[in-house]
Amino acid sequence: MQKNQKNKNTILGLPSKYYNHKTFWKKECDTVLSNNWLFVAFAHELKNPGDAYPVSVAGKPILIIKDHKNKISAFHNVCSHRCLKLVNEKKNLGKIIICPYHSWTYDLEGKLKAAPHIGGPNKHKPKGFNFKKHGLKPVRIHIWNDWIFININGKAKNFNDYAKPLFSKLKNIDFKKLKYIATLDFGKINTNWKFLIENFIEPYHVQFVHKKTTNQPLKDHYTIVDGLCYGSGVDVNQEDNHNKNALSVSSKYLSLFPNFIIGTYYPNQIGVYLNIPINAEATSQKRVIYTIDGKSMSKEEIDITKKIWWSVHKEDHEMCERLQEGRNSPASGKGGLLSPHWEKGVETFQKLIMQDTLKNKKLMKGKKNV
Repeated sequence: MQKNQKNKNTILGLPSKYYNHKTFWKKECDTVLSNNWLFVAFAHELKNPGDAYPVSVAGKPILIIKDHKNKISAFHNVCSHRCLKLVNEKKNLGKIIICPYHSWTYDLEGKLKAAPHIGGPNKHKPKGFNFKKHGLKPVRIHIWNDWIFININGKAKNFNDYAKPLFSKLKNIDFKKLKYIATLDFGKINTNWKFLIENFIEPYHVQFVHKKTTNQPLKDHYTIVDGLCYGSGVDVNQEDNHNKNALSVSSKYLSLFPNFIIGTYYPNQIGVYLNIPINAEATSQKRVIYTIDGKSMSKEEIDITKKIWWSVHKEDHEMCERLQEGRNSPASGKGGLLSPHWEKGVETFQKLIMQDTLKNKKLMKGKKNV
């Protein structure tokens, strides 16, 4: 990012190619989405031993699985034999993972247990073939509360150090009393994943886009930037957590680079969004709602909460999809402008994207315009 030299208050955003260029998408997969702790799944969705959750992350097939000790692990979702994708859908695998191609078999800890006829008819354990060297390839994983993070290339620092700025913003929350309430699954959104992050962390759009679904005046908002954590907050002078038609409570909207976003809503609710990049122009999204004081919610309260958030998200999705369409215009080549007051978090996020991808000089040619 760079400020216009003639006007220090003019900040240019990322050029269009960062959102719709296939070459940049490939570079982003190999840097931003591989170098860092990427949020990929919810632990509560793996309830029983043998539960498997396949996910495509940065274009790479990953398998999240719970073993018989109730430990959740992550592996590259490919057989060690011919690299076939092992698990195609969310399911319970029982006690073993069997490749459908040649029946190579692994236990839930990723150890190779059988390679039928590998050395010829009925030669299942030929001399010199070391089973211990050919198990599933592990992926670095960290589970924080209900949220599963992976680091594909192993380059990220220790998660507790990595996420320290976010922890400091949430220190007043007792996560031991976290209670799952509901899931909103929005499926595929026709927009680049970065637009969904940027939309969440800036408050500038709220009173315009959400005027029917929220009552949080722009003047009451403030921005937050702390290293890999950024976002915004709002302190509503008069709390109204009984409003059935709109959100009207003090809140924080925080993101941990690159794709973890969490919203806290006084007095006892949080929402965590899972944004999985599909390709340069599509993202899958879920929102999970929790209470943080052990409080239960009635079916009516849950239905009202889900209805409000579904409406808020749909308003955001329309804007993000139109942002994506706008990047096809030659007028958007230089990326548009950012508010120096309201979009500090967006500026920080975009700088981090640039830092991770800057090594590709050919792609970044012309970065003086950024």
